[in-house]
Amino acid sequence: MSRTLVVGDIHGGFKALQQVLERAEVTQSDQLIFLGDYVDGWSESFQIIQFLIELSEKQECIFIKGNHDAWCEDWLALGQNPDIWLFNGGKSTVESYADYLPEERDIHLEFFQRMKNYHIDDQNRLFIHAGYASMHGPEKEVYSSNYRWDRTLWETAVAMDKKLEKNSELYPKRLLLYKEIFIGHTPTLDIGITTPANKANVWNMDTGAAYTGALSMMDINSKEFWQSDPLPSLYPDEKGRN
Repeated sequence: MSRTLVVGDIHGGFKALQQVLERAEVTQSDQLIFLGDYVDGWSESFQIIQFLIELSEKQECIFIKGNHDAWCEDWLALGQNPDIWLFNGGKSTVESYADYLPEERDIHLEFFQRMKNYHIDDQNRLFIHAGYASMHGPEKEVYSSNYRWDRTLWETAVAMDKKLEKNSELYPKRLLLYKEIFIGHTPTLDIGITTPANKANVWNMDTGAAYTGALSMMDINSKEFWQSDPLPSLYPDEKGRN
């Protein structure tokens, strides 16, 4: 039975990715949707990108682009390494690429360039790294950077009155556009939750792997999920983004 599995922000934690793939007993018949932020944080950003390129040759994978991936793409393409990126985990990514060949970097750059801003499946479920501000959905977004940076969608879902019915005038119009919305970007740890968090029809898969949390993977149909060990225990000599 093939499944569709969604994966939260990895942030250079290759060991965590290997753990969740193992714990979920992922097979080549499963479809994998990655919500972005593959790099920046723990020390194995290069290894993750290399692994994902190879994985996508064996099974169906969809790769969404996160804000950290956009930074890394600019660095690979143009040599740009702004302080804000280096300060927010980019330094570990640059270090992970130190010993690799120009042709390997070129293949990685192509991989970043092919990533999607968002994906909508045949059941009208949206997969996006951060969110969108337009009331008409991401297709009508004026600023494409919102796909990778918007936190207002999640904040809206978190702050909503749980008693609100979908037919209420007050129900946020943005959330009515999709059956379900799967995001990363804003760690669930911010609201004291260590597992994939569901607010309204939004599922947040970023369980803080860049920081003190674990990496999470979920079956989008059954909502069964698997988690790695907390990342600091997998990389005891590193700080990640802490």
